[in-house]
Amino acid sequence: MKTKHPKALPFLFFSEMWERFGYYLMIGIFTLYLKDAEKGFALSEQEASDLYGTFIALVFLTPFIGGLLADRVLGYRKAITIGGILMGFGYCLMSIHSLNALYIAMTFIIVGNGFFKPNISTLLGNVYNSEEYRQHKDAGYNIFYMGINIGAFVCNFFGAALYNMFGWYAAFLAAGVGMFIGIIIFWIGTKHYAHADVIKPRSESDMSLVQIFGVILIPSIVFGLIPLLFPKPLVGSVSTDAFLFGCIPVLFFYGRLLYKSPETEKKPIAAMLAIFAVVIAFWAVFKQNGSTLNTWANNYTDREVPANILGVTKSLQLAEKISYKQDSVVSIDKQFRPINLDSVPLAKEDKKVKTVDYPAYFKNVKKDKLPKEGEEIYAFNTNLFQSVNPFWVIVLTPLVIGFFGFLNRRGKEPSTPTKIAFGLLISALSCFVMVGAVYASNNGIEKSSAWWFISSYAVITIGELFLSPMGLSLVSKLSPQRLTSLMMGGWFLATSIGNKLSGVLSSLWDGYDDKSNFFYVNAMLLGFAALLMFGILRWLNQIFEEYK
Repeated sequence: MKTKHPKALPFLFFSEMWERFGYYLMIGIFTLYLKDAEKGFALSEQEASDLYGTFIALVFLTPFIGGLLADRVLGYRKAITIGGILMGFGYCLMSIHSLNALYIAMTFIIVGNGFFKPNISTLLGNVYNSEEYRQHKDAGYNIFYMGINIGAFVCNFFGAALYNMFGWYAAFLAAGVGMFIGIIIFWIGTKHYAHADVIKPRSESDMSLVQIFGVILIPSIVFGLIPLLFPKPLVGSVSTDAFLFGCIPVLFFYGRLLYKSPETEKKPIAAMLAIFAVVIAFWAVFKQNGSTLNTWANNYTDREVPANILGVTKSLQLAEKISYKQDSVVSIDKQFRPINLDSVPLAKEDKKVKTVDYPAYFKNVKKDKLPKEGEEIYAFNTNLFQSVNPFWVIVLTPLVIGFFGFLNRRGKEPSTPTKIAFGLLISALSCFVMVGAVYASNNGIEKSSAWWFISSYAVITIGELFLSPMGLSLVSKLSPQRLTSLMMGGWFLATSIGNKLSGVLSSLWDGYDDKSNFFYVNAMLLGFAALLMFGILRWLNQIFEEYK
């Protein structure tokens, strides 16, 4: 009896798991590190959100080029290896506390992810293209996606413990080690997917690499420089404008690809581009997990460790110690950080904030719950809350797979585009849970229960499982064989634009006096995207049935 999945799956699963271990360990502490006034760079919420948004946007923009080079020149295994090594060195370089080292490290990670991310997903799709495994491709991508989230779940515990024991640098080094482990596993299993590593021939309608560099890359750089000529930013900041302008030639490339493609390829390419455009809204909200939701967990969530698990938590180094001094005089910025207004290079708007209050964590703790003078409490490290989403992915993935399997056996499983549409709608509902958290905390005057945060992630994770792995599967199914990795790059381009918009949305956080309005805006954005998706669903399903 033959197995349902190819032997390549566990090797690709664990390679991606360790790669995501490194990436999410780094991203879970990234904005916290940037905003740390003592051991980081003391950036304001707006500055940190803007840099975070630009970084994760570029991380998902480079797969466009990485996929193209793998398709036509390097092959997938070589591209994945180059990308993994670059990212590993980038994470390690972040352990050096220097702005120059930080920017170089970010560049390594951005370029490395471009080579790694689209090609390991494409390689997985290729090993499922045989008649034997093709019908199990959706389930294969769901399992692969669970591997991503096992790495994302475990990493934050290592990050918290290493930070508590040694500091930021140790956590970043651990991210690098995880990446190198992933590359070793990938090469151990190479014989199981060597047959799927095929460089695809270029057709007459394709642009050459020289043309691509001349028509896309160089124009992207030129377009990215245009905002420097403006007297003031159009959308939030100069970096946001530069990114959005830089995307114009890439969008032109995909438009040209659709126009120049043979008639037999036009419909599936058009369907994929339509889906890419709609799911930008999902990533704009979902990727606030490292910015806005990190801020909510840090400032507005009750993180105090319950007494019954305090001993275990302390021994595992998963909690930070906070001392309470009632008569202390501390200046607090908008992020509740203790600041020295004379020596810390804060943004102008933060320097105007001179609130005299209790130590930062206790700013919005009810008076009857404040500890005694000189008493210490232990609070879970903020980055541990970054493990809530991957926890739900691990728990819910088997249930979602089982649910779709149940429907499949009865001939009622929805199409991949339909799953994506419902994913957008379900994700919108998660924003209303955070509205509940705002009301429960009296708009941040008191700390909210962590269960609001956890429940919101449970809802958006269901939406994510309906959407994200299904998007990867859809690209693999609909893409013409010669364009698979390139179209996978298009999926990540949509992710990239959404990531940048997440930074734009997060940077507006301080401007909302009523925080519930912030989450209402997110809900409306996702709701509008869901309506668009349902509006074109019949057309998408017709194409999907014809070309899948």
